[in-house]
Amino acid sequence: MKYQLIIKTKIAFVAAVLLLSGSAAAEGDAAAGAAIGYSCLGCHGIEGYRNAYPSFRVPKLGGQKATYLEIALRGYRDGMREHPTMVAQSASLTDQQIADVAAFLASFGSEAVDAGGAQVEPFAKAATCNACHGQNGISLAPNWPTLAGQHEEYLVHALNQYRDGSRKDPVMSPMAAPLTDEDVKILAKFYSSLPGLETTLKAD
Repeated sequence: MKYQLIIKTKIAFVAAVLLLSGSAAAEGDAAAGAAIGYSCLGCHGIEGYRNAYPSFRVPKLGGQKATYLEIALRGYRDGMREHPTMVAQSASLTDQQIADVAAFLASFGSEAVDAGGAQVEPFAKAATCNACHGQNGISLAPNWPTLAGQHEEYLVHALNQYRDGSRKDPVMSPMAAPLTDEDVKILAKFYSSLPGLETTLKAD
């Protein structure tokens, strides 16, 4: 009962935030996005490719929804997220071009995500995460990222950015703020262990 109450409360909170701050996403053209976004595969299309500094594996994008990818790219362009390469890549993109690139990247699917992920037992440490990211790490809405199968190192990096304020989000920032280093490690290990996201591998 307590677990269900937590989930309902979080869902209500998220819905309120979306109504207050959400903006309509542009309709993306994957073909147009391929011409702009093919260079993205130079990092995201190589299995295990690492960011130089700080060192972590770049995130898997295969299986992420276009809406979330669009939000993420806008975040880099508009100063809500910090990463030199991503800021430079997105700085000159229009909203339509971002939507096109997001549609292109979203065309790289994931069998595990498409199948709905794994059936898992409730995990107490992740109870507050479930309202958006799903009990099995598969996003419950297109504007929230799927976490299942993401690189453990990247999840640690992202959560720590929300904690220290270098990545800003009206929902994630307050959610991540009270997490301890141990909490971050546990959550990252849990979600990375689940079947889900895949690398957007280059075509031969």
